[in-house]
Amino acid sequence: MRYQPGELAVRRHFMRGHDMSRAWVGRVAADDEHGLWLWFSSGSAYRDIGAADGRTFREVPFGEWGRTPRAMQELKWTGDVLMLHQPQVPYSVWFFFHDAFSGWYVNLERPGARWHTQNLIGIDTVDYDLDIVAAPDRTWRWKDEDEFRAHLAVPEVYWCDDEQSVRTAGREAVKLIEAGEFPFDGSATDFRPDPLWTIPTEMPEGWDGPRAW
Repeated sequence: MRYQPGELAVRRHFMRGHDMSRAWVGRVAADDEHGLWLWFSSGSAYRDIGAADGRTFREVPFGEWGRTPRAMQELKWTGDVLMLHQPQVPYSVWFFFHDAFSGWYVNLERPGARWHTQNLIGIDTVDYDLDIVAAPDRTWRWKDEDEFRAHLAVPEVYWCDDEQSVRTAGREAVKLIEAGEFPFDGSATDFRPDPLWTIPTEMPEGWDGPRAW
């Protein structure tokens, strides 16, 4: 089943087991031969896991995370972004826009699993923390390497079981960036959302349903 442009869609991150860590609500930009494109506008509803006492995820020592009471924080997303989820690819590619296209972000993650209910659609993944940031001129850098290494040092808590596969996926993305191959070939860098789309400022009913796999 292909999703239709303009439909509300939820992207969700999960940690170990069925614990959700993040959720965005946006709209389907396209569902085509390349994969699922989701648009998230600045100001749209966003949920991020933190400690129940109000600390953010990064303010909790990771070794303590497994025994820390948690709560989803109700936030608003900042920054207009188009996210591409290619079938069976272990990362998503984020196209950031600040008026015009401002760069790519490669989010290394479990290949996305789609889901749909009677009233809502979405895609679920596991975020592996290590990322790549690429400028419009395709200069690039690794991001959050220290965090990735620190989390790998606590395997009883961390949700990444294969460090090398994550790094390999990142190196494959870098090859595409340096070669200027899709999706780093200029595709979708002129994207603008339909002006009739409203910004979803509340999470839709069913956003916190069961994980897709």
